Amino acid sequence: MEKHALEGLPTYTDATTSSRPRPWHNRRKRQRTFRVLALSCFVYLAYYTFTIASNTAKPINTLSLERLQEDYATCSKLRSKPAEAYETRETNKRWINTTKPLLIRNATIWTGEPTAGTSDEDARAGSGWSWTSSDVFVDKGLIFKIASSIDVKHLPHNTDIFDANGRQLTAGIVDMHSHAGLGSVGNLNDDTNEMSSDVTPYVRSLDGIDPLQPEIEFIKSGGVTTSLFLPGSGNNIGGEAFVLKFAVGTKNGRAEISQQDMLADPDRNWRYMKMACGENPKRIYGKAGERGPYSRLGEAWQFRHALEQAAKYVREQDEWCAAADTFGVEKMTTHLKQELEWESLGAVLRGQVRINTHCYTIPDLEAFVRHTNEFKFRVYAFHHAHQTYLVPEILERAWGGTPAAALFADNMYYKVEAYTASERAGAILYAHNITPTYVSDNPVLNSQHVVVEAAKAYRNGLPYHAALAGVTSAPAELLGLGQRIGKVKPGFDADLVVWDSDPLSVGATPVQVWIDGAKQFEHPVELKKPILPPVAPNVELAKELKRVDIAGDLIFTGISHVHHHAFLDAEKHDGDVIAITSNGELICVGRCESELAVLSSTGTPPKTIKLKNGYLTAPLTAFGTALGLQEIDAESDTHDGPPPSDGLTFALDAISFGGKQLAAAYAHGVTKAISAPILDGIDSRGISVGFHTGAKTRLEKGAIWNPEAAVHYPLTLNAKNDKTPSITSALGDLTFKVLDAIDELQKNSTSTDLPSKERLQESAYLRRVVQGDIPLVLSAHSADTIAAIIEWKKYIESTITTSESTTISPSKAPPLRVIIIGGAEAHLVARDLASAHIPLILAPLLPHAQTWDQRRGLTGPPLTNVSTNILLDAGILLGISVEETWESRDLGLLAGVAFANGEGRLSEGEALGLVSGNFEKMLGVGVEEGMGRRGRASGLFGRGVRLRLRGLLGPLGARGRTSVWE
Repeated sequence: MEKHALEGLPTYTDATTSSRPRPWHNRRKRQRTFRVLALSCFVYLAYYTFTIASNTAKPINTLSLERLQEDYATCSKLRSKPAEAYETRETNKRWINTTKPLLIRNATIWTGEPTAGTSDEDARAGSGWSWTSSDVFVDKGLIFKIASSIDVKHLPHNTDIFDANGRQLTAGIVDMHSHAGLGSVGNLNDDTNEMSSDVTPYVRSLDGIDPLQPEIEFIKSGGVTTSLFLPGSGNNIGGEAFVLKFAVGTKNGRAEISQQDMLADPDRNWRYMKMACGENPKRIYGKAGERGPYSRLGEAWQFRHALEQAAKYVREQDEWCAAADTFGVEKMTTHLKQELEWESLGAVLRGQVRINTHCYTIPDLEAFVRHTNEFKFRVYAFHHAHQTYLVPEILERAWGGTPAAALFADNMYYKVEAYTASERAGAILYAHNITPTYVSDNPVLNSQHVVVEAAKAYRNGLPYHAALAGVTSAPAELLGLGQRIGKVKPGFDADLVVWDSDPLSVGATPVQVWIDGAKQFEHPVELKKPILPPVAPNVELAKELKRVDIAGDLIFTGISHVHHHAFLDAEKHDGDVIAITSNGELICVGRCESELAVLSSTGTPPKTIKLKNGYLTAPLTAFGTALGLQEIDAESDTHDGPPPSDGLTFALDAISFGGKQLAAAYAHGVTKAISAPILDGIDSRGISVGFHTGAKTRLEKGAIWNPEAAVHYPLTLNAKNDKTPSITSALGDLTFKVLDAIDELQKNSTSTDLPSKERLQESAYLRRVVQGDIPLVLSAHSADTIAAIIEWKKYIESTITTSESTTISPSKAPPLRVIIIGGAEAHLVARDLASAHIPLILAPLLPHAQTWDQRRGLTGPPLTNVSTNILLDAGILLGISVEETWESRDLGLLAGVAFANGEGRLSEGEALGLVSGNFEKMLGVGVEEGMGRRGRASGLFGRGVRLRLRGLLGPLGARGRTSVWE
């Protein structure tokens, strides 16, 4: 039976007929369609929302709400930006309540900023900066008040009082590149680099720092209160770094001995990371066909790939947090993605980490700048950065702001990446509005003396205020701590240093150091020095001098000091002394009246060079370095190579002229050198050569002044090899060889009876040593090894005098001419060395225990006395040399340090003798007279680092010419 249709509804037949529907039917059809579509959209939207929120099929209620809320709280941390500024503080969070209030009276203060109202342009040019006489009151770890006279009556009753007696006071030195505490004294262990992978952003330097390392005390004694402790440069991405202060344990006013207690910013407002470009990662990780990076191309990929993973990680976190914001955390069906591998690099892309990158060359710098723009992160400083001065415009293209350059002042030429470096890099960068800071890369340089890098930068043209800022306020700003450290002003951490002289002067040493208001040295050693006013900045240093080799006659005026054994009488003349050279030969020093008359009669007056406070000295001499034998330390093709483990080779045969190392030494007055076949550092094996550093070839007249200067053997830890696996065996081997030489002399009436070929062999030279014809130079640091050498010399001498040799008369046998180079621990046996008549060449002058046999070396005030004072008091014939070739240019400066710290033991001339005439006495040979260029200093002494000559000269330029810098 057919069903009846409901009244008012169309039948199926109606719906399928082609007849025109009625108007009321269309309206109801559209309404139903809209309801269906709306329902479909709602279902789809609900499904899509569910999918976005979960990305999984798990039900919502399977996750812990407490854990989800913890994840959601992390979202806030991910979005936070570190604060650049700090609110006014009443207490330093690092303050220990056992630290008493402190009043420093009568200090000459460098606040670290120009006076109020100085425009940025004027401040950058040097206006508004000054030293002021004030008192400083410190409490609760903060600087509370600076005033010309603070009344003790208004201070707490338990306030400690320190009288600075007018000495200079600065903020603590900030070294923003150090590996201190990651290795040990003597390099017995090393946690600087994590070598498991090229990309290790997840490792942290803090986990390897040993608070008990003695170098923490050494470094602090140089006024360094804060450092950025970085992982090494073995990896393209080396890991997180930490800013720490050098105060450890109760003796330094701290509550405990721990890494955490050293954190400079306990709240960790900023995080830090080390990255590195260039040769280091390539050499360590690259292996053809197996792994990279093998090239800079591969390095760029490593950076971009790692940053891509971090960017993906950040996006996934941001999407989760956005969904939790929209739908509520209780609706989330997955946890926030958190992976330790990418967490720290993700924080870099969030702007929470300050990147410091080891980059030398233009390709490295430019590639890294591209990375910053591609992935939108900021690099705060390029470290080492030797080529930045060539391309400041590239640095200006970096995303987020122009990076600073963290530099060495003159440590360069040690590898290809550093071969285009310039001593004037800081001055050039500053002129382009790029901030230079000065760092140690400890242990590459001893961080204790990082302030000396700033002093050298000033000598090389960087304005005085910028140089001092380069180790105080500038690195503090780059670390994001510029409102807390690096300046002397109320509200800043009480990290303070009182110096015995201007910190940019030669030999400047802290008298006392405070960290967070706590005194760091209970009984500081203070050398007797005159209290001098601060440096008057010399704007003439900004002028770059150029070398010109001039033939013919030259007259030099303005010579105020003569320290040359051949011309000491010249100082007796009234008024300024003049010097005259003719075709490179010094012909007169003094009034030179007759010589001037002759020159005047020629009709054409010679060129006159006007010096300012000029010094005339004997040639400075580099003893026992690799000058002329090694050009780029890390590149074996640029030097002769190591000598064999047995037998002797001749430095004369390997001498190579024309390199940058020689040019730099020559330009700083080191016009003579005695170089030996180098094993490493001060350690040599073979026959040294004496030569002029300004010569063009060995064939040039006078280029070689002593073809066979001395016989060299190592007795440091480098003496250990397959043939002599111990220092004992090395000394024993030498003993047997010398005894054989004595026996041979007994068998032969004269050495000339020996075949010609044998005269070039090791045994022949040891016979000459026994006969006293040539010195024997032994490298040694350990006091025990030096003691063994003293006894060895006595034994050999007694053997010579009791021998029946026909070539040596027992009654007239000369003493064995032994010289020791190194001597880090020589102060422990100083009297014995003097009694044995053994000269000593300190190398380095300021040791920092880089090997085990240097561990008892004196680091200097305020911890200890200086070695030179003890050795001079003992009556030892003393010289000064260096460990690394690049340091040769600083020999004059080191003589100045010895003079400044000598407490009157040395005259200026005697101090210069430490790097010149004393070597003549040791070798028993005369040296040509000459005129030494005084670097960029008018003198090496007292305030000499702050002055320079307008014209500078050396003895040997091109043949028959005088070298002048003007």
